[in-house]
Amino acid sequence: MPKDIGVAVIGAGMAGKAHAAAFRTASALYNPVLPPIRLVSIGDVNPKFGSLAAQRFGYERNDTSWQAIAEADDIDVVSVVIANSLHREVVEGLLAAGKHVLCEKPLSDTLEDARAMAEAARNASSIARIGFTFRRTPGIAYIRDLIRSGVLGNVLHFSGRYWTDYGFSPSAPMSWRYKGGPGSGALADVGSHLTYVAEFLCGDIKSISGGRLSTVIGKRPLPLGAVMGHDHAAVSDTFESVENDDYAVFSAEFENGAGGFEVSRVAAGHANSLIFEVFCENGAARFDQRRPAEIELFLNDGPANENGYRQVILGPGHPYIAGGLAMDAPSVGFGQNDAFAYQSRAFLEEVAGISEAESLPRCATFDEGVRNMELLGAVTESALNNGKKITL
Repeated sequence: MPKDIGVAVIGAGMAGKAHAAAFRTASALYNPVLPPIRLVSIGDVNPKFGSLAAQRFGYERNDTSWQAIAEADDIDVVSVVIANSLHREVVEGLLAAGKHVLCEKPLSDTLEDARAMAEAARNASSIARIGFTFRRTPGIAYIRDLIRSGVLGNVLHFSGRYWTDYGFSPSAPMSWRYKGGPGSGALADVGSHLTYVAEFLCGDIKSISGGRLSTVIGKRPLPLGAVMGHDHAAVSDTFESVENDDYAVFSAEFENGAGGFEVSRVAAGHANSLIFEVFCENGAARFDQRRPAEIELFLNDGPANENGYRQVILGPGHPYIAGGLAMDAPSVGFGQNDAFAYQSRAFLEEVAGISEAESLPRCATFDEGVRNMELLGAVTESALNNGKKITL
């Protein structure tokens, strides 16, 4: 076990701050005890954003280039939380410098780059993982346990949607999120989450069909200044064309069962609505990210006139909660920020050399990140070919 671990985060935006806060929290979670965690640097090309994030989360400094972080002897672990198109150069540079890397999803903006990153990870002396954060959500992990243990039994049908509304206003400023080829919009942004959640619960997707991509707001105004995350900043009267999808829908076949998927960044009133139902041989389960401290569960184990969904409040007997909250008592509650902390903890445990038997489940590999992008690529291919069935 190393004597200590120096941490940096590249990207001071919305998700970057979630990673920064998570590393600050991770050492206070669970047993065994981690070596001391040093919060070293927040990297961002915007020095104001980087400096404010470093001060807020207690990091020693901020840097304005990823190269400075790669060259720093006091940094061991780096989260990469920047535009997807920048992932490959930064991640490969960090791995070449011997840093352990936790990369945000999706792995990149092209399948070619993602595969190259996975190859670099296989040849690296350090650890490279991708952040599939919703795998750490207690309710989702619990539903998976119910399926795998046979309580719910084999999956018959999955129905999921991930609706967001950060782009529903035509005056929302242009950003990197609206640039890129088909499938790099809402599908890559939130559809990546929905697809890995579906496979986490239901097993591998075997084919995709019925793909459709729609751009419903065709141009957006340029911002007058820097924009962080989904912020709606002051804009100019100069517009640029939106290059990717506001909305996507598709169907999938699993080894057992089938599923329907819908994602959007223009669903007014749904700031962050990951919602799914999974229907199985012995019942069904429903999850709504807006109510993360509960699931709904239906088990076909009583008279039909009295049967139906029941609310299950998640507590210390369910995944991640016991030891993962400062107060891990029933009905205390938790949310998506806690899932980032569980993810960071799992990554730091692996870096520290703690055995899998004593650790949280490992973070996803870059090969799993490539798999996720292959699914998104199949959806895009289906959409560009009038919904054609694409076998994986």
